[in-house]
Amino acid sequence: MNAIEAIQQRVSIGVLGDPAPSEEQVEALLAAAVRAPDHGVLRPWRFLILTGKQREQLGNIFVSALRQSNPDLSEQEAERAACRPLRAPMLMVAVAEVEEGHRIPVIDQILATGAAVQNIMVAAHAMGIGAMWRTGDMAQNVHVKEALGFAAKDEIVGFLYLGTPAGSIKRVPTLNPQDYVRELPSQ
Repeated sequence: MNAIEAIQQRVSIGVLGDPAPSEEQVEALLAAAVRAPDHGVLRPWRFLILTGKQREQLGNIFVSALRQSNPDLSEQEAERAACRPLRAPMLMVAVAEVEEGHRIPVIDQILATGAAVQNIMVAAHAMGIGAMWRTGDMAQNVHVKEALGFAAKDEIVGFLYLGTPAGSIKRVPTLNPQDYVRELPSQ
């Protein structure tokens, strides 16, 4: 599959099963990630690759974070949070380890990490690996960041769920790119 086809055909896959990507496939995904545009050549992206029991550890971190903000968290809510990382056989946590006060703005560092994630998503699609990019409250939670070994200033850009596509794959409607182009306002 060429690059244009991979970009134009990529879809998020919500139902993922075994097997997880192989070590060789993970290396290829990371090689794609580090080719992302990076203003200032800071390479702010960091990746945690979680499989097996590590996914359960992440679920426990999620529950702990929720209990800090809500001591009355129900067991049902705790169980739901604990199970989130089990939705795929592999998770890749993408974090922008930002340098505050650098001449390159923090937003540019976060965007570079987002570009790295997009490269992973497209490469995964081209390799036949199912992928889903998720964020949510846990991506913004300081307890989660610190439990994963990062500082409060750092930004979790995504929890990438990776595995073998299972079930039906949704069709994305054909979009007209011109619908998203705007004209410069007249003065």
